[in-house]
Amino acid sequence: MKIIGLDVGSKTIGVAVSDPLGLTAQGLTTIKWNEQAIESADEQLKKIIAEDMIGKAVIGLPKHMNGTIGERGEASKAYAEHVEAVHGIPAVLWDERLTTAQAERVLLEADMSRKKRKKVIDKMAAVMILQSYLDQDKYKGV
Repeated sequence: MKIIGLDVGSKTIGVAVSDPLGLTAQGLTTIKWNEQAIESADEQLKKIIAEDMIGKAVIGLPKHMNGTIGERGEASKAYAEHVEAVHGIPAVLWDERLTTAQAERVLLEADMSRKKRKKVIDKMAAVMILQSYLDQDKYKGV
């Protein structure tokens, strides 16, 4: 079963997908959407879920450094509920603290221009969210 990773922002959703064995995450795309119209990304997401035979979604849950959940975290929770209801797959919320900063650091180390970084940062954050989930899942029983 493949798993989709989503980094949900106010204007874009970064998308990553796992391999069939759930070992690695690959960046797929960035979906532009209108957060005020929660269904605005449904068509693109539905297509990805069908084409990649996705069985689960991992959605980044932004938390403050002290562990509390703010406005962005509440928005991610609402989106997770929406994904479950509309797309019929379970959604797991995953702590995404510092993933965007990590993604930015990786892209800077790759000497990517600011313009190019802006285009791929959300997709890269989705990869990091999904990969950390996959890594945790692999070692759960160890």
